[in-house]
Amino acid sequence: MSLLLLGALLAAAPAPAADTAIGRWKTETKNGIVEIQRCGASICGRLLSSDLLRQRPDLKDANNQNAAQRGRPLKGLLLISGFTADGDAWAGGQIYNPDDGKTYKAKVTPTDANTLKVRGCVFVPLCKTQTWTRVR
Repeated sequence: MSLLLLGALLAAAPAPAADTAIGRWKTETKNGIVEIQRCGASICGRLLSSDLLRQRPDLKDANNQNAAQRGRPLKGLLLISGFTADGDAWAGGQIYNPDDGKTYKAKVTPTDANTLKVRGCVFVPLCKTQTWTRVR
């Protein structure tokens, strides 16, 4: 009987909303600003600015592993995409790192209204997690 009650209480407890990820976020490195928005049933995020983009707004995606994409502007570049809502997080997506031109499996987890944990993995357990903070 107590397990049933516990299950009912857990089901009734509100989880942090995955939509908490929507907004503008300062990355942990290079003072990047990424805007995350809804893209259909998923979320996606574009690079708005960074230390380098403030100095050189015409920077290109020069490190992309695909030579045909190296002329793309970094400003506005799609960095995160392909996620599926997973409880209070977004999983199964990918994150592109313009510093090395590689795309990694990713998970985005809001920890509160102003903090995201963004994890990118070559493969588990080879992962790196950054903490992004909301920009007002």
